[in-house]
Amino acid sequence: MNRLSLRVRLIGLIALVFLLGSTVLTVAAWAYARIAADRAYDRLLIGAALQIAGTVSVEEGQAVVDPPISAFAMLGLAEGDSIFYKVEAEGSRLLTGYADLDVPGGPVTAEPVLADGAYRGRAIRLVTLGRYLTDTSSPGWAKVTVAQTRSARSNLAFSLTMQALKMLVVLGFLILVAVLLAVHLAFLPLSHLGHVIRARDPNDLRPLNVPVPSEVQGLVNAVDRFMALLAARIQFMQRFIADAAHQIRTPLTALNSQLDLLRSEPLPAAQARHLERIQIRADELSRLANQLLDHAMVVHRGTLIAPEPVDLVHLARRRLGEIALLPLDRPVNLSLDIEGEPALVMGDRVLLGEALSNVLHNALLHGARSELRVTVGTRGGQARITVSDDGPGIPEPLWSAVREPFHARQDGRPGAGLGLSIVVDALRAHGGELLFQHEPGRAFTVILSLPARLP
Repeated sequence: MNRLSLRVRLIGLIALVFLLGSTVLTVAAWAYARIAADRAYDRLLIGAALQIAGTVSVEEGQAVVDPPISAFAMLGLAEGDSIFYKVEAEGSRLLTGYADLDVPGGPVTAEPVLADGAYRGRAIRLVTLGRYLTDTSSPGWAKVTVAQTRSARSNLAFSLTMQALKMLVVLGFLILVAVLLAVHLAFLPLSHLGHVIRARDPNDLRPLNVPVPSEVQGLVNAVDRFMALLAARIQFMQRFIADAAHQIRTPLTALNSQLDLLRSEPLPAAQARHLERIQIRADELSRLANQLLDHAMVVHRGTLIAPEPVDLVHLARRRLGEIALLPLDRPVNLSLDIEGEPALVMGDRVLLGEALSNVLHNALLHGARSELRVTVGTRGGQARITVSDDGPGIPEPLWSAVREPFHARQDGRPGAGLGLSIVVDALRAHGGELLFQHEPGRAFTVILSLPARLP
């Protein structure tokens, strides 16, 4: 199951926190910008109302007013806004202005009272204040109301918010760069630790001597404990293989020696037949013990031995020479053909030699009647060793089964079914594969295919 890396999750979490913070700051900036815009325009609105109130006077016992043009000059600078006003004498008698302009109720004082409202379908901001008149026939308060639409205020608030948002975007970009750099630096010890582990020789199971932060020290300690356990297991396996080889092969060698001594003496026919059967079983037991130990060796070396350049031509020549020394009950013509460029691979010389030996032994014991041909070459980036014989070969339906250990033989011949399993494991450890080819009337061919190494 794929999971997001710690780096991505950490950056994502920081980005989410920053996004939420930016959203809160943007809303706060918009609210503050509206308050600032209202304060700025409210001052102008109150100033206009005070100027109009300053022109309210009494003539012949009646309240009159002459609004100065300067009272509306500053408010008129707000592009797209409309200005409305209304002046009333005692008893709500209209002196000038818009008669249908709604004025908030409540007692009239000299202190300005600000409020929001609507006029002719447009949102407005208005201020109301009073001036007390004593020289009229009916002394009382003259009420002055000045209103302005909110377009300029909204534009100013939007402009202030956008300025703040631009600064927030720049700040966010700088924070993002700083976060990416900080995360990269924070994960450098982990990257270094991974590089050290990858660069280690497979046989090097010593504790990691890598300086890491305290948060990663627990991981390093766990890896060290695991490698210590692994080293102990490997040492146990090595001792087991060595002891098993000695404990099994020594009595088998002694048994074969005793059988050779018995064969050198004249025996009755019945005893000679029994002796021959004992010799056959002893040979089978020797082959089984050797194959079991070879299989354990393949599994052990396949993951621990560092690869080295291996010349398959030299390997095939050497193993074929060893096979030529084996005693056979029939004459078999052995040949080695070399095709094209040198066949070089990166791998374990011992494992590849055991794999080839098992294929050659199988071909001699169960296949070749009179001819065994080994061909070494390189084709399409693959180094190949092909072993062909003139025997009946392996039936195609069994090609998958014979790759498995301890498969049941179908021909009744002796064997534990480990030979080709050892070959498959050895080739798999090198990134290779075991292939078969068989055409009716032609030789049966076993192919050991491995990734080639350029010379």
